[in-house]
Amino acid sequence: MAHRLPVAAWGISLLGAALSVVAGALMGGRAYVATSVLVIAFAMLPFFASFERQRPQARQLAVLAVLCALGVAARALFIWVPHFKPMAAIIIIAAVAFGRTSGFLVGALTVAASNLIFGQGPWTPWQMLAFGLCGYAFGLLAERGAFGSRTHLALGRLVALALGGGAFIVLVAGPLLDTSSLFYFAALPTPEAALAVYLAGFPVNCIHGASVAIALFLLANPLLGKLARLRTKYGVLQ
Repeated sequence: MAHRLPVAAWGISLLGAALSVVAGALMGGRAYVATSVLVIAFAMLPFFASFERQRPQARQLAVLAVLCALGVAARALFIWVPHFKPMAAIIIIAAVAFGRTSGFLVGALTVAASNLIFGQGPWTPWQMLAFGLCGYAFGLLAERGAFGSRTHLALGRLVALALGGGAFIVLVAGPLLDTSSLFYFAALPTPEAALAVYLAGFPVNCIHGASVAIALFLLANPLLGKLARLRTKYGVLQ
């Protein structure tokens, strides 16, 4: 299938990550910051290669660009509310509507674009991977029929999507972003430093996850319906 992760891309990804780790070990000091960024960057390569293999049309890219813009707006709209970022809800909705590879792309590019507002840095690749995986995971679940219809979700499926999205932020994306903070802020990553970072990040991740769950419950069906009509009318991302 076109959306399968290419074997060659996986090979390059693993080789690049391994070489980055070796180079970081040889350099010593705080090279682990640069090393972690390189490893994450190589980890994303197979997902982008998988999307490229689909040979996307211009109208497909236009739809994804609009969804990325909605995600950026969702993050920027609540900039005044600490840690309340429903951006991942848009990513998950895009993934449910259009599948795993499009979900990953929307997640990764939404972060890259929104960081033009919130600030770029060595944390950006970590964020791109975290939210890209969020899109990929829910796109895969949708492709396997986990949510039933991809046009309008029954109440039980809608609640499951909302709770699942919130749980993913708290249990997967949030801790992954906390790991980037550990590499960036700790003079030397240690178990004690890791425990402190993860404990400090847990309430932040809970607020973040709650914002995503609320947004999914309120927005999933209206947006999925509009995106379904778009697929039907223009044959986008079939």
